[in-house]
Amino acid sequence: MIRTYARPATLQEALDLLADPNAAVLAGGTDLNGDAAGAPAIAVDLQDLDLADLRADGSKLRIGAMATLQALVDATDAPALLRELAHREAPNTIRNAATIGGTIGSSDPESELLAGLLLFEAIVTLATANGTDEVRLDDLLDDPTVLAGAIITSVTVDTTGPATADRTGRTPKDRPIVMVAGRRGDDGTVRIVATGVASRPVLIDPAGSDDLEPPGDFRGSSQYRRHLAGVLTGRIVERLEGGRA
Repeated sequence: MIRTYARPATLQEALDLLADPNAAVLAGGTDLNGDAAGAPAIAVDLQDLDLADLRADGSKLRIGAMATLQALVDATDAPALLRELAHREAPNTIRNAATIGGTIGSSDPESELLAGLLLFEAIVTLATANGTDEVRLDDLLDDPTVLAGAIITSVTVDTTGPATADRTGRTPKDRPIVMVAGRRGDDGTVRIVATGVASRPVLIDPAGSDDLEPPGDFRGSSQYRRHLAGVLTGRIVERLEGGRA
């Protein structure tokens, strides 16, 4: 249960508050407010810390951690696929509150936007008690403990290269059972990410998905998800190599 609400004016003040093991970051509030059982005793609200800007710099786009999903949808400097995945992430009432930093921090295994950030080689910038640190999103998803006592301040993505995605769900509006997205680099290499095949969005081999061991549920068995990943990956690679992305 949230017993104390704090709204720090500086990053250092926020970090000092988060040194308390009973404290947690309050960003958009869509997860923290919706999880009464797991709510912390101290909610540290970041909305006064000026972390909501989006700034393009050549082939890179820096997205402030407090930027909303809708701000990314509206960002003309962002890759079209990333904007689409941000739009698909949630209905507009949630998109106008949920933040990029919160999406990364929650590490939803079915998040299409999280997979999109991974596809565009996201680097996450953290403020810690020891200064500023940068970590690849892939490494952060492997070891979420790096967020303990830290604050996500921004994420930077590479905006170059054609990209496309495909998905299979029970309905067009439902969260996909499996989603696969791909991007072709300047050197011709294809980068593939998928949701629904592991405990978090993952990079997978463009050549095949036989080594995947997806968790099964009522929407599809492990074997079905593996099959979907293979079919969708084949489509994505064909589009990218055929120049149709």
